[in-house]
Amino acid sequence: MVRSMMSRLFHRLVTRVDHRAGWHRLPTPLGLVALVGIRNRLRARNLHDTGSPATPAPDPDPTQQSARTADGTYNDLANPAMGSAGSRFGRNVPLDRTHPDRDRMLQPNPRTVSLELLTREKFIPAPTLNVLAAAWLQFMIRDWFSHGKSPHENPWEVPLAGDDPWPDHPMRIMRTRPDSTRNPAEGADGLPPTSVNVETHWWDGSQLYGSDAETQAKVRLGEDGKLRVGEDGLVPVDPKSDKHPADEPGFWVGLAMLHSLFIREHNAICDRLKAEYPAWSDDELFHRARLINAALLAKIHTVEWTTAILGHPALQIGMRANWWGVLGERISRLVGHIGDGEVLSGIVGSKANHFNVPYALTEEFVAVYRMHPLMPDDYAFHSCGTSQLLRELQFPEISGRAALDLLGAVAMDDLYYSFGIAHPGAVVLHNFPRSLQFFEREDGVIQDLAATDILRTRELGVPRYNEFRRLLHMKPVESFDALTDNPRWREELRRVYDDDIELLDLMTGMYAEKLPEGFGFSDTAFRIFALMASRRLNSDRFFTTDFNAETYSKAGLDWIADNDMSSVLRRHLPALGPALKDVRNAFAPWTRVTA
Repeated sequence: MVRSMMSRLFHRLVTRVDHRAGWHRLPTPLGLVALVGIRNRLRARNLHDTGSPATPAPDPDPTQQSARTADGTYNDLANPAMGSAGSRFGRNVPLDRTHPDRDRMLQPNPRTVSLELLTREKFIPAPTLNVLAAAWLQFMIRDWFSHGKSPHENPWEVPLAGDDPWPDHPMRIMRTRPDSTRNPAEGADGLPPTSVNVETHWWDGSQLYGSDAETQAKVRLGEDGKLRVGEDGLVPVDPKSDKHPADEPGFWVGLAMLHSLFIREHNAICDRLKAEYPAWSDDELFHRARLINAALLAKIHTVEWTTAILGHPALQIGMRANWWGVLGERISRLVGHIGDGEVLSGIVGSKANHFNVPYALTEEFVAVYRMHPLMPDDYAFHSCGTSQLLRELQFPEISGRAALDLLGAVAMDDLYYSFGIAHPGAVVLHNFPRSLQFFEREDGVIQDLAATDILRTRELGVPRYNEFRRLLHMKPVESFDALTDNPRWREELRRVYDDDIELLDLMTGMYAEKLPEGFGFSDTAFRIFALMASRRLNSDRFFTTDFNAETYSKAGLDWIADNDMSSVLRRHLPALGPALKDVRNAFAPWTRVTA
């Protein structure tokens, strides 16, 4: 009881200090303490289950006990369906606050928000990052979540101004795919709308391995545990299939580059395991290599990508502590994980913990990762050996099937080098890629992704900006003047949102918000990140209870410990060595090579 009372007092104190001063303005040691308090309160109050229907499941077989399954089942052996493909998204705000506001679904008009607040007039770079950081985020999102393909029937109809150049009036935006697991009683009971994740919710490399057994079988070579890969290092296209990977919405050269790199990394892991354990079967090699590759992806994201985009001193320490604990990497490598808690030696290797709520990624997590401004419109490709300019292209020329032409014409070394020396966009107002405001997919559908992002967030019942902050225990913004120092943005926001700060969309508010030191995105978005980045590790038994030599092998644990993004790049693309020399983080700008 005394401990509980002290905990409540601590969390109240942290909230008060955060409201008055901001955790990020505190000295680094105090900032770290405040972050612990913020995360603990979010864990206690901001994890909400949407009740995926219980699915009877047989007892796990030996493979399901020791390896990741194709569809994400049996990660939690007591609740096999938890986090699996086809299970529902959870929420980070109370369920009764997630009913979509049907009366204000089009208020203000999403197209108006897109054109007047988001349109990129001049590219605003993020100088501490490279374009690989933008590609990496999409690569991760392909692992984490997808609402699936939207039905074409009954789209949202967005009225347009008479002089709007959009080809069809009104603009039609497809709705989110309905939740097929719903039953009529749930609607009658007043449960807000729910949706399902067609990918697994786990951090399991499903963008490489698929989220179902059929896809997994297609990508496997069937020999030595390896994945199929062409001589050019790219995923071979099945001539018998009517599906082409380049036809999937969102396919572009950056996605293809990372897909190729980590397929090759999987196969390199297989070679290492086969040399160490020659008696292992194809299945054994595959499953162990997948575990190792997925853990390496999670490590890179946690301690490299995140520390690149969130350069605040407290987070440089905090994100590394998520992986290695406060004792640090050196102690972790010397003595292993100490105890079953997360403080001393990190979440990885600790005891799995769902914090009393079944694990799922959330609609709010999806909403804060809408970071399309990271994408440039214009791309310059250079030789990695001389920095000579090879060609200049715009985004439509490196996306869809056009990306395949570029992959055939420019060497992979040069593609990576070009991304490494260029900057992505800053996640702010007036920096949404123009090419994504008129984006023609391979299936002929034309989208304004800015308007779609705004409407989709409303449709899924994610609260508007100020209410979102309140529900995350943050201080609401009192006015547009308090939101941003930019006088032009203030006036534009007042006009578009009818001078009503409570009407402000979450995405627009996050883009307008004043950023803490070193931050590449808003503190509001970070609150969800602080909660869910840890939760993805905490809940996954393959990062916690079963992160051991028995499950991964000694060679596998060594591979994870010994490698980072730079070593992966050097292994498969050794010509990048000079550009990566003295670069501490592969997502920061690389060294320009001179002839």
